[in-house]
Amino acid sequence: MKALFIGGTGTISTEISKRCVALGWELTLLNRGNAKQRAPEGARLIQADVHDEDAVRRALGNERFDVAAEFVAYTPQEVERDIRLLEGRVGQYLFISSASAYQKPLSMPLITESTPLCNPYWEYSRNKAACEETLMRAYRERDFPVTIVRPSHTYCQRSVPVALHGAKGSYQVLRRMRQGKKIIIPGDGLTLWTVTHSRDFAVAFEGLMGNPQALGECFHITGDERLTWNQITYLTGQALGVEPKLCHIASETLALLNAEWRGALLGDKSNNAVFDNQKLRRAVPGFCAQTRFDRGVREAVAYIDAHPECQTPDEAFDRWCDETVEAYERLAQHLPRLNG
Repeated sequence: MKALFIGGTGTISTEISKRCVALGWELTLLNRGNAKQRAPEGARLIQADVHDEDAVRRALGNERFDVAAEFVAYTPQEVERDIRLLEGRVGQYLFISSASAYQKPLSMPLITESTPLCNPYWEYSRNKAACEETLMRAYRERDFPVTIVRPSHTYCQRSVPVALHGAKGSYQVLRRMRQGKKIIIPGDGLTLWTVTHSRDFAVAFEGLMGNPQALGECFHITGDERLTWNQITYLTGQALGVEPKLCHIASETLALLNAEWRGALLGDKSNNAVFDNQKLRRAVPGFCAQTRFDRGVREAVAYIDAHPECQTPDEAFDRWCDETVEAYERLAQHLPRLNG
């Protein structure tokens, strides 16, 4: 079986690439080659910018694939390009959407694949939903063989899930924990969240590849473990050998302090994320996430500590945290007390 991955070396796709090669897929990765070291041995690499449609068409020639998977498209225009490039040459096209596209706020607490796609807070999520609409229209009108996959918060050994971080990723939050500094948690930290290790995601994803039951269907891929952000933070602290100090600040307040956080907080992390995975299990019998978060985060911390390239400080975010925690706690001290 032949597969083409557009991307293939990212947080989610690296483990999928490794699994596919191990299982005997004839895998081709099409990307710019910025992370070639993550490509598994045995995969073929076509180095090209997918935004250069003519260059990609020349690189692919007349080659056909049983499966193509798109990991780096974010707008309807990008999936329309894929349809032009791949129509008639693939047996299945898997699109990575996002579970953040689901309705916010939720009208029902348990998220299924039929939960409406309606996120007024985050343009990223609305664009993913628009991509889905474009692809499903192509499926209905032109029999384009699409399968839509909606990840929630998927992590790998190179990073740790955190509730809030700056522009350079989560490493600075780990540094703050080790330095005994306070960690800012949106809201009261009791929102239920689902984190999924990329190894587990890869098992389910490969189970959808070439699967006739998946054509024209949407699936979210998550584990069943549900943790609050407080629990996630404390388990991360245990992996680091420290007890985190938390500072809870309302998500709405944090969104006012940085407009770029509005979508990720109000449109995602401040909402409960509890998923019904029955549909996935019907299509991929026996699937069950194996990596419990307390074990996955220990593995990630050990990997990050051993790989300096994963240790990216963010001094601007660190200063902002210090100043914000100090100002917030000072304000709390001077707020009027009711009844003494």
